[in-house]
Amino acid sequence: MNSALAADSGNVAIAIDGPAASGKSTLARLLAQRLGLIMVNSGAMYRAVTWKVLRDGIDPHDNAAVVALLHRTKLDCGDDGTFSTIAVDGIDPGDELRSSEVNANVSAVSAVPEVRDALVALQRDYLNRASIVMEGRDIGSVVFPETPFKIYVDADEDVRQSRRRDAGEHDPVAKRDAADSGRIHAPLMIPEGATILDTSHHTIESGVLAAIEILKQQGLKLA
Repeated sequence: MNSALAADSGNVAIAIDGPAASGKSTLARLLAQRLGLIMVNSGAMYRAVTWKVLRDGIDPHDNAAVVALLHRTKLDCGDDGTFSTIAVDGIDPGDELRSSEVNANVSAVSAVPEVRDALVALQRDYLNRASIVMEGRDIGSVVFPETPFKIYVDADEDVRQSRRRDAGEHDPVAKRDAADSGRIHAPLMIPEGATILDTSHHTIESGVLAAIEILKQQGLKLA
């Protein structure tokens, strides 16, 4: 059953944060569809920069080289009316954003402060265009800290690892968690004011319904 924002809501940002394989991307996508909003995958932006770093043969742990590449790279962030899109120097990386090489190096690239600052500015710009559901690891804490609509999606580690394997990805979630939570700049955390949604035992549908109830409790007005 689809809903829609009340006509007087203005542009709204719904922040969906959480660790790897918690179900946040699926939840954000379906929430956006149900509410008629644009779904923005912030992680795809970091993956796009990581993809470019690897494509150009740059060491992802060489911060200075990564920053230099960022300055000479054109990132086009838009949307197709439903989902966010990204092109790197005019190229759509497509499924290569989910490659094992990108998976293994995206945390290192994401930890570079200049990368995060540049991408956060692009992420914030989406709200100037439309109401959005944005998912990531620092949306409610850094990108849109003032939004009242925040959900932190989590799940048991073994459940998340199983989901990773089912998606054909085998990198350990515990390693990614440690990298994301331990970085100095914009670490993964439960944002202030966020409600935790544990998806370990939820079906996709029940998780979406639970999220909508949380958002209504947080004051989201639906038509």
